[in-house]
Amino acid sequence: MAQVTALLIYLKSMTRVQTFIAMVLFASLFLIFFLMTVPVDTIHSLRSVRTQFSKQKDITRKDHLHNVSVSAGFRQAIPESRAYWNRLLYSSLVNLDKGGNPFNRRSNWSNCRMTNQEFLQINMHDFNSYPARFRDFLEGMNCRTAPILIDQPNKCAFGKRETESHTLLLFAIKSSPRNFERRQAVRETWGQEMVYPNGLKVRMVFLLGSSPPQDPDLSPLLSFEAKHYGDILQWDFHETFLNLTLKMNMLLDWTLKNCPHVSFVFSGDDDVFVNTPALVRYIESLEASKVSSLYAGHVISVGSPLRDSKSKYYIPMSFYDGPYPPYAGGGGYLMSGALLESLYSVLHVIPFFPIDDAYIGMCFMALGISPEAHSGFQTFDIRAEDREDLCAYKNLILVHQRSPQEIKNLWKGINSSLLAC
Repeated sequence: MAQVTALLIYLKSMTRVQTFIAMVLFASLFLIFFLMTVPVDTIHSLRSVRTQFSKQKDITRKDHLHNVSVSAGFRQAIPESRAYWNRLLYSSLVNLDKGGNPFNRRSNWSNCRMTNQEFLQINMHDFNSYPARFRDFLEGMNCRTAPILIDQPNKCAFGKRETESHTLLLFAIKSSPRNFERRQAVRETWGQEMVYPNGLKVRMVFLLGSSPPQDPDLSPLLSFEAKHYGDILQWDFHETFLNLTLKMNMLLDWTLKNCPHVSFVFSGDDDVFVNTPALVRYIESLEASKVSSLYAGHVISVGSPLRDSKSKYYIPMSFYDGPYPPYAGGGGYLMSGALLESLYSVLHVIPFFPIDDAYIGMCFMALGISPEAHSGFQTFDIRAEDREDLCAYKNLILVHQRSPQEIKNLWKGINSSLLAC
């Protein structure tokens, strides 16, 4: 301490130029002393993370909108068939192979349902035998450009400093207008927006449709919630299970416009518990080759459509014929931001499918991307005997389903300094 005091006294007696040179020298000596006290593995870890994400941020994203391709593996996995969806798919692939631009087939939102009705009556002899909710999906199947009702255009806006300008992770959480309690539990726990010590941001948005006509009008409450928390995205389509595919399409469209340099997007439900520190550690541990090509979660490697008309996952045989490609369960999965443009483009080639997570698996297969299984994603929950054991959650990334109260208790428990695992 005496040496530092003496140095400062000496600096006062020097000229401005000399003072500047001396201050630079003093700062350099201080930095050297600081680095000598920081563990080598910490320096290496931070350098590795910054290198990976700075490389991704510097990538000039190619315009895939007019250069969409579909892998041979996808074409082999989905059979040609007289089923309605299969016919639409192969018609779209023929158009693509001839050089057609799939984006030219966008329908006007205001009249696309009416246009679809006539098309369906001609092409689906058993349309009227389908459940009402499935007929509703079919009528809106080509309607892809829903108007936005509540927007958050500055969610990923650049800050004044470079370290504030990059979003590491965007939580994109599927919710519905009535689920305020679930959203609030997420905000207070794993979905908290923050900037990590290495300058990488975590941001969150909730994805909503509009309430069905028979439900109470929650628009005034949602408007207040959106202004207060700044995390609500809402579009003008009915909030239904079979519209989750449309919701995913709108998320991709929004993200490419408003958060184009995000490194990773986590798509999940509002009733999952996420161990955010474990998720960030997983991201930071990725090899450089994985950073720009990741699609990870709880992988359903062998899946087939359910033919029980009473199930919400019901898929009629006359609608779709074939198995499901491997896909990550929709409760929560992680994907690279660098893939979003290609994914959004291929969504305009492959017809919408009622089961959103199976559909995203199809789209990734079309891009030649296979889902990566990670044991930390427990879409179907953990063993019943472990559900009250906090240590069982310490190294997991996701579990599904949990109530708002359970989410708060789990978050408090795994982050307690008293927890000894």
